[in-house]
Amino acid sequence: MICEIYKSVKKEETYLYLKKPGGFELIPPALRKTLGSLEFVMALELGSKQKLARENVKTVMENINRQGFHLQIPPKTSSLLAVHNLKNRC
Repeated sequence: MICEIYKSVKKEETYLYLKKPGGFELIPPALRKTLGSLEFVMALELGSKQKLARENVKTVMENINRQGFHLQIPPKTSSLLAVHNLKNRC
């Protein structure tokens, strides 16, 4: 399966995987508004044995097949203390 990946300019670490070609018409208007402008990142061929950095490739493929897109959001931070500690390590 070939998909296109876009990143939200408005929401940090938020990516939208779309069926190629395009697929923007399948995104609910409220989600589109929340994401704001989208910047093309790359086209990618997904396969069941492939690894993705933060997502399960099977889940991504299922979501794309079912609804035409997959939304990748930033990982949750467990607490403000964890955020503080992370910032101080860098």
